[in-house]
Amino acid sequence: MTDLSIRRLLIDLEKPVARDWCGGDAFSTAMFNALSMSFPFGEQFFIDSVRDAMVMLSPYLQAQHKAEVKGFIGQEATHRRIHSLFNAQLAKQGLVDSWTPRAKNRIKLLEGTDPRHALAITAATEHFTAMFANWLLAHPEVFDGAEPRLKAMWLWHSAEESEHRNTAFTIYRATDGSEQWRTRWFRRTTLIFMSDLARQTVANLKCEGQLWKLATWRSGARILFGRNGLLRSNLGTWRSYFRTDFDPSEQDGGLSERWLKDNQALFEPVTSR
Repeated sequence: MTDLSIRRLLIDLEKPVARDWCGGDAFSTAMFNALSMSFPFGEQFFIDSVRDAMVMLSPYLQAQHKAEVKGFIGQEATHRRIHSLFNAQLAKQGLVDSWTPRAKNRIKLLEGTDPRHALAITAATEHFTAMFANWLLAHPEVFDGAEPRLKAMWLWHSAEESEHRNTAFTIYRATDGSEQWRTRWFRRTTLIFMSDLARQTVANLKCEGQLWKLATWRSGARILFGRNGLLRSNLGTWRSYFRTDFDPSEQDGGLSERWLKDNQALFEPVTSR
């Protein structure tokens, strides 16, 4: 069982956001903006999938996991709120979120199905976010020159994603979810997530007039495929999800713990256990 606290990030997102807020780097700004666009709907989907699966458990197991699930829901709801505020600033800049409408249409296909399908998708996506979170925490230089409040937002979010990386997976296992469907949904989620991220990033770059600039794609190649790039450095962690003995707890959470300890001035507890 994971001990989760709910934290309120102490930043002001009512103030306008610079168009090139990530250190003036067009690619990283567009990619992070794309990810943020997916979060409000995505986080609510994660919350709903875990809640729906909890009712499948015996009263004993519900009691055993109740505190962790409460913390998970609280953290995800806080992420949803903060990214909604950030996304409102992006909308004012003329950026259009085409990711969320696609996601909403796809989720309709799950209506009336076994709740464990939605939970398997959540567990798969949480593995993605944990990989991304740990990469960001290990390479905060990605935010060199970035607006401090936005750097704080992304690293706080990353720390909490790493912190609650076990929850959806643990509940899936507690519901006796199929291993075949767990890995099948991970393959599908990989394809869908990466496609949506690419499409939204390209759309954001096009809107900003940065799509056809060589510097944009040089930056993209470095961030994604460089020696310490996001995709290159996470290939092994991605593959690990297919192991029958995989457990998210095997991922090191030390960077998350250290960031939360060292940056307590940036947030305040809402509730804790």
